[in-house]
Amino acid sequence: MSESGKATIHVVEDDEGLRDALAVQLRCAGYVVRTYASAGEFLVSPPPTGNSCALIDLVLPGPGGLSLQQALLRDGDTLPIVFMSGHNDVASAVKAMKAGAVDFLVKPFGIDVLVGALEAALSSRANQASAPRTPSIELSERERFVLTAIVGGSKNKDIARELRLSERTIKHCRAALMQRFEATSFADLLRRAAPMVEEAL
Repeated sequence: MSESGKATIHVVEDDEGLRDALAVQLRCAGYVVRTYASAGEFLVSPPPTGNSCALIDLVLPGPGGLSLQQALLRDGDTLPIVFMSGHNDVASAVKAMKAGAVDFLVKPFGIDVLVGALEAALSSRANQASAPRTPSIELSERERFVLTAIVGGSKNKDIARELRLSERTIKHCRAALMQRFEATSFADLLRRAAPMVEEAL
């Protein structure tokens, strides 16, 4: 297949070794890859066109990944974004997903997980217009409190302390919410649940 028929992945990662490794893996998976060492380098490059998405590290020299996301939004750029981070930063994941990110991957991750996230990002534009709203889901007071806390970026242990419950109970509640919303990942739960929580506020 010629490059014109392939999707393009824009990789923004300051670690040269990881950046090169991701580029090799993604090219082997059939993508065209463009790499950038910083948010600034990405912003001064020609804007992405066609079937493309971005894989952006959360922590970058200078403006970080979230700042880059906000800059793109201010410019009206709807480029789908998958974030990656070396830490399970719940608060940053929540901010990223609320601002429209498609997924948030914690390093290390396998190529299958990465490709799955990127394919979801590439199809998100086409699906956005026809995607159904998350149906209204009846929640108990405890489930609603936990859901609101999760979307707000709280950790399990903090929610448990607030409700005077065990952290294990909160984990079970969180798992139940995943099922109720038919979410396939934590990032998917944030995407599905955030509008419901915001409507209730």
